[in-house]
Amino acid sequence: MNLRNRRRLQAGLIVAIFLVPVIVMLGLTLNGWVPHGRSYGQRIQPERNLAGVPVQRADGTSFTFDNHDAVWTLVALPGPGCAEKCLRQLDLVHRVQITLDRQADKLRLVYLGEPPQGAAVAGFERVWTLATTSSHALDDLRPTPPDSVSALLVTPSGKAMLHYTAGFDPEGLRQDLKKAVKVAL
Repeated sequence: MNLRNRRRLQAGLIVAIFLVPVIVMLGLTLNGWVPHGRSYGQRIQPERNLAGVPVQRADGTSFTFDNHDAVWTLVALPGPGCAEKCLRQLDLVHRVQITLDRQADKLRLVYLGEPPQGAAVAGFERVWTLATTSSHALDDLRPTPPDSVSALLVTPSGKAMLHYTAGFDPEGLRQDLKKAVKVAL
């Protein structure tokens, strides 16, 4: 092989190194493949739009999931009889919010269900927005065992994106929330 042909081959290989990944990515995208980042919650497919779900706060005012302030919503969905174990998990979620530091105000906590009872809930309303709904849109995501709680991460546009089943790891939730509020900035 003479020098001229070798140089052409080298130039063609260099062009192919840059062009082949673009062609592969384009082919995958056109076939509907979308890469998924690592998250600790279970992705809700398809994402549910909760903007139209009727939610009432404990004080009687209405609550909407969508907002224009780029604030994410973490919805606690309690199982029957939220008691000690459930409250402990909710306290860990509040601690996760605190660890977000300056971005903590980019996450609001909503407890959607019958409010817990007893002395252990002192100050609960200062941290969580207590609310109820007549809609059954989230019933399949609510845990069935007593004294348990699952969580739902809702985007600022009101779409339910990630579901954390009962007994979820607060550290995994923290990592997901750090990524979510960072994107919102």
